[in-house]
Amino acid sequence: MNDRFDKHGMSLIVKTVTHLLAAFILLFGVYIVLYGHLTPGGGFAGGVITACAFILLTLAEGRAAARQTVSNAVSSALDCVGALLFLGMALAGLYLSREHVFFKNFIETGRTAWFRLWSSGIILICNLGIGLKVGMSLVLVFSVLATIRVAMHGESRRVFRKGREE
Repeated sequence: MNDRFDKHGMSLIVKTVTHLLAAFILLFGVYIVLYGHLTPGGGFAGGVITACAFILLTLAEGRAAARQTVSNAVSSALDCVGALLFLGMALAGLYLSREHVFFKNFIETGRTAWFRLWSSGIILICNLGIGLKVGMSLVLVFSVLATIRVAMHGESRRVFRKGREE
């Protein structure tokens, strides 16, 4: 792989198509998270799709430009927010429901709300937490693996050059 692509990303055509495509991928991932209780999908699938949008931007733009979009610190913070949101819904069911049951759906919805966005009580909020957790975790995993690959690639070049000089 050429050093030019490692430092500045790919060509202008790839970057332009990626920006257009990543916006639609991100929108679709958010849709899957929000409507996962009504359609196939949910927090996990939507989180994976949104992570793919950020990973695609990283591959096209390069590491420096991708870190301006979502840095490792922001990814880590959103990862923790997703986990705390999910845990908060479980504990809220324990303390706010009449039965005091862990993960009890304490938000009542009537029959008129069925098959709408807010029809599932806490499931939508749990899907948001899972979507944040999964999406940002995958972005962090990709970032770590990419950093390891770059470090190993640089190490192999150094060893190869040292072997040629001897």
